[in-house]
Amino acid sequence: MPTHGSLTKAGKVRSQTPKLPAREKHSPIPRVRNTRNYMKRIILERTPGQNINNLPRSR
Repeated sequence: MPTHGSLTKAGKVRSQTPKLPAREKHSPIPRVRNTRNYMKRIILERTPGQNINNLPRSR
């Protein structure tokens, strides 16, 4: 099977791209996280998973 370009050039662009420092990842404060979960689960009565149809529509 013919290839599109030579395999010797594979990864050329990625190796030329400057390396950026990673962003600092942090999770929300447990009290805030618990409040959000309470709102989603109890108040809005959402079930686990990606329920697109159960989202409240705001118009």
